[in-house]
Amino acid sequence: MIVNSLAPVALFAAPYATGILNHNLPACLTNSYYGIFGEQAVFKLTDPSCLDTQLLQHESNVFVPLQHAGPQQLVWIQESAVDASLQTAEYEAAVHDFFRWLRAGDAILPSDHQAVLLAPDASGPLSLVYHDGRSGIVAVPDDKAARALSAFLPQYWKASPIPSTPVAYLPVPDHAVVHIRKLLASLRFDPVVAAIVNGLSVEKMRKDIRYLTNEDGESGIVSRHSFAGGAMVAADWIKAQLEEAGGICELRYFLQGYAPNVVCKYPAAEETSATVLISGHYDSRGSFGMTRAPGGNDDGSGTISILAVARRIKQLGLKFRSNVELVTFAGEEQGLLGSKAYAKELRAQGANVTVMIQADMTGYHAPDEPAQLGLPMYIGTQEVADLVAKIAAIYSPELTVGYTAACCSDHQSFHEQGYPATQVFERAGRIADPMYHNSGDVSDRPGYDLSQVRSIAKVQFATLLHAAGFDLPDEDDLKL
Repeated sequence: MIVNSLAPVALFAAPYATGILNHNLPACLTNSYYGIFGEQAVFKLTDPSCLDTQLLQHESNVFVPLQHAGPQQLVWIQESAVDASLQTAEYEAAVHDFFRWLRAGDAILPSDHQAVLLAPDASGPLSLVYHDGRSGIVAVPDDKAARALSAFLPQYWKASPIPSTPVAYLPVPDHAVVHIRKLLASLRFDPVVAAIVNGLSVEKMRKDIRYLTNEDGESGIVSRHSFAGGAMVAADWIKAQLEEAGGICELRYFLQGYAPNVVCKYPAAEETSATVLISGHYDSRGSFGMTRAPGGNDDGSGTISILAVARRIKQLGLKFRSNVELVTFAGEEQGLLGSKAYAKELRAQGANVTVMIQADMTGYHAPDEPAQLGLPMYIGTQEVADLVAKIAAIYSPELTVGYTAACCSDHQSFHEQGYPATQVFERAGRIADPMYHNSGDVSDRPGYDLSQVRSIAKVQFATLLHAAGFDLPDEDDLKL
């Protein structure tokens, strides 16, 4: 990739789902790609003639002239795909007030747990560069301000810093897709796999989530926000639990001031570079202005699923024929920062990640709805989603499986690095959890369903077993 040293004159965004990156793009675009943000492929253009190409004139594409007044960091902000039932008058008023505040050019205000203090005279004001109703671009003075912005967003909005330099587009290679297709073609019900995944314990999950949310009063964790001390308590505890379950674990730090990723490895029993990775994120986000961020569903549900899988591996003495990694990420709520760092690290090492599945928000369903499994509509490898859907039909038939516009979790970081990846989510539709990004996100409430968490964890685990291959020391320990 050739990096143009000229200052960008405009930002261009096009829907990623249109397959724009698979087109024969001019060099002025391929050398100016900055990643996927809010379902959009984003480019910063340095060549004005690029604006004249026919591709850029499509009505769904976005052009944003960039004005330069000294150093600045651009942040993409996006409203999550939430159900109409959550779009209350109070919420819409909060969104209106937020954008009015942005247009006024005020500096970011301090917050004890979720932001850094920026002095207006030293750091300069924010400015709203672009806004289309569901998304926007904000110019902030520096990286610290970009990370702090997430603390001031309306409840259902998320922020992702746009990098300062272009990134390479790394599509999932054909051979990796062929591998998934072969798994799909050979997939059959395996009674041993069924017995293994059916052994996941709801009661242990309940104990774990009550510890992480401090509903049991034991952990003392007030918040698992990536900057909060409670996140470090959680990271140490998760690492200890996974090590007790046989993982070779470490805390991997990625940015100063952030809690680390927790990475646990199970080396293959035979010689191979293939790695299957399953994950959740343990950082959380609470209501604006409140320090409490229990994150029972987002994403305590995904985290306790990883813990449940690890304990079952230990209980049965499972050995894998591929390398296996169980990971809980931090920094997800600030723009997938922990997973982006780890996925880039793996790509730089030439790691052979054959399947990656992220579990994020698997615990809620509305009282009048069945237990569900949602797969990503926009970002991810379709063949991996197909594999997960087929495995769900075999091992968790109680789940209604469909697609969700909710986007995007840590699987995106791996997808952007050319790894086959998808996400498992709680609903075949938009986000409906009224406690999403709320300080009331605990497990003891209407709609929080640990049986659904277990059903989706069974799917994630069964996919791991089929994709990695495994051996049991004694199948007689299973109730087939």
